[in-house]
Amino acid sequence: MRHPDFAPFEALMRADGQPELAIRTFAHYYGLLRRGATGVLAEGELGPVRDLPDAENFDAALAERGRRALGRTVVIKLNGGLGTSMGMTAAKSLLPVKDGLSFLDLTARQVLSLRARHGTPLPLLLMDSFRTRADSLAALAAYPALGVDALPLDFVQHRVPKVLAESHGPAPRDGDDELGWCPPGHGDLYTALATSGLLAQLRALGMRWAFVANADNLGAVIDLGILGYLTEGDVPFLMEVADRTESDKKGGHLARRTRDGQLVLRERAQCAPEDVDAFEDWRRHRYFNTNNLWIDLDALARALDAHDGLLGLPLIKNAKRRDPTDPESPPVFQLETAMGAAIEVFAGAAAVRVPRARFAPVKTTNDLLALWSDAYVRGADERVTLAPERAPDGPPVVDLDPRWFGHIDQLQARFPAGAPSLLGCRRLAVRGDVRFGAGVSVRGTVELRHDGPEPLVIPDGARLGEA
Repeated sequence: MRHPDFAPFEALMRADGQPELAIRTFAHYYGLLRRGATGVLAEGELGPVRDLPDAENFDAALAERGRRALGRTVVIKLNGGLGTSMGMTAAKSLLPVKDGLSFLDLTARQVLSLRARHGTPLPLLLMDSFRTRADSLAALAAYPALGVDALPLDFVQHRVPKVLAESHGPAPRDGDDELGWCPPGHGDLYTALATSGLLAQLRALGMRWAFVANADNLGAVIDLGILGYLTEGDVPFLMEVADRTESDKKGGHLARRTRDGQLVLRERAQCAPEDVDAFEDWRRHRYFNTNNLWIDLDALARALDAHDGLLGLPLIKNAKRRDPTDPESPPVFQLETAMGAAIEVFAGAAAVRVPRARFAPVKTTNDLLALWSDAYVRGADERVTLAPERAPDGPPVVDLDPRWFGHIDQLQARFPAGAPSLLGCRRLAVRGDVRFGAGVSVRGTVELRHDGPEPLVIPDGARLGEA
């Protein structure tokens, strides 16, 4: 039964054209909120995950099995983010990241390369948001060969009203009030696949497995060994996890529910204040979710049918401001779910440890500058990886002053000729307004500090750091 106060939310969503299943799903989470659900996963209910299968040990036989399954596999990229933290107002995946190519360019080229190499259709689907769709499809128009059968290139995740924290009423003042709406988290993937008709369409075309990853993760490419492991074990849902380090302590981690041994995902927003130290203990909770997931589409269809379309993923109550740019704006809750949380929905779901190279997101301009540089190379298969010379030491640490380099336009203005050479750099830290000329090389550890009224200009061809 829907909560009686849900009526104005339902009216807004119907006027917005949201499908019945999306409305019913949001009604479920609104009801949880009103019944006092917090979405918290208490540390006392969880145990650590000790050992997992290691993808680095998968053999050639598994890779061959994966190759045979590739013709029934689809790639889905989550493409709803705007890159607002870097000052963007368009899809983050349109950022130029290597050799002038964007995330979307590289993804399209990777898929086309895999198709050519293995002679398989390998469809690509974007899960766009209502803010990213038009720009992203326009960019993909440069790759007319991407289309497969009658499949579209994207589907759109739903949008839901933000909930006013004080009154629990709807934040939108009307249907056109963009600030009052938000995506319901990437857990909406499953609902959107169903309501778009794509789940049924993919299965009708013989597609059985989906590889799902964030559009900004350049390490997220099809791995035939993992696909072979998935198919050999008839695994309905597989999460790629990587070794957690001190720098990952704030991200979601894998855990095991003590009452039944079920694998679960706990996000930061699901952590009680008294459990923060345990949540951040990366030696106890050893694995973080890369958000690279593998899904058996037949198993997903069965699960949706068994639960009347509602998987019942754990609630994430995300506290925000109605206008995120205005600290005086009314506080709201964004009711969200995480797609990785589906690991607890599927009987037989599993996790596999993968190397850190499969998790290479771009969250800041620090990450972006490193990618622009020669510390990373683009291979013939369009994969972007660390240069071989850097592989033993990992990527360079880049620490740019966010006041002067935090937004993409600031970064481009201060590196007008492109990134310096970072092939031999351990760490580059810059504080203040510093501008770099062409052909600059950085070696070892370099820290630049400048407090003057005029920018400090690093001249063309400068060699910084160790000789």
